[in-house]
Amino acid sequence: MNIACLDLEGVLAPEIWINVAELAGVPELRATTRDVPDYDALMRQRLAILADRDIRLQNIRPIIESMAPLKGARDFLNAMRERYQVIILSDTFYEFAGPFMRQLGWPTLFCNRLDVDQDGRIVGYRLRQGDQKRHAVRALRSLNYRIIAAGDSYNDATMLAEADSGILFRPPDYVAREFAQYPVTNTYDELEAAFLEASIARAADPA
Repeated sequence: MNIACLDLEGVLAPEIWINVAELAGVPELRATTRDVPDYDALMRQRLAILADRDIRLQNIRPIIESMAPLKGARDFLNAMRERYQVIILSDTFYEFAGPFMRQLGWPTLFCNRLDVDQDGRIVGYRLRQGDQKRHAVRALRSLNYRIIAAGDSYNDATMLAEADSGILFRPPDYVAREFAQYPVTNTYDELEAAFLEASIARAADPA
């Protein structure tokens, strides 16, 4: 059986931090893993900005509540569920992801948690596991599932490499060039077709 592992931001939902940056008027928060591949460095940068601007979780939540999944994402996800078990592997946080999960019909999500003090200040974060996307794919493969994974950025690279098949969805040009071994898709129809092609290819592979 094939399991589809999907990134959240950039594949099914817009980039949360970019929208927070724009709506909160803090352009420094626009950086993502497309810009800073080192996730720990990126999060320390974000936490420092939040502390400096005294931006708290209660300031961020209304912004996220106002956001919607990418156009066509829910229909794509529903179509995928007819063929595959689907798991979303994301570097976001449960404290941020709830509104998107509700709008997407509560798919399975593996992500991380924020450390928030009693006044709503975001003082740290807890990874479920270092390089958790790769470890999740490896664990699923150890159960004799075949994994097809899709992502868009640097933080998806090890997940795509660990999967039986990897697919890029709307990556920046420099990511597509750096990881040219993966097919690039730009629409949900193309992404669904790439999953089907990978499924057929793997089914024909006796290994």
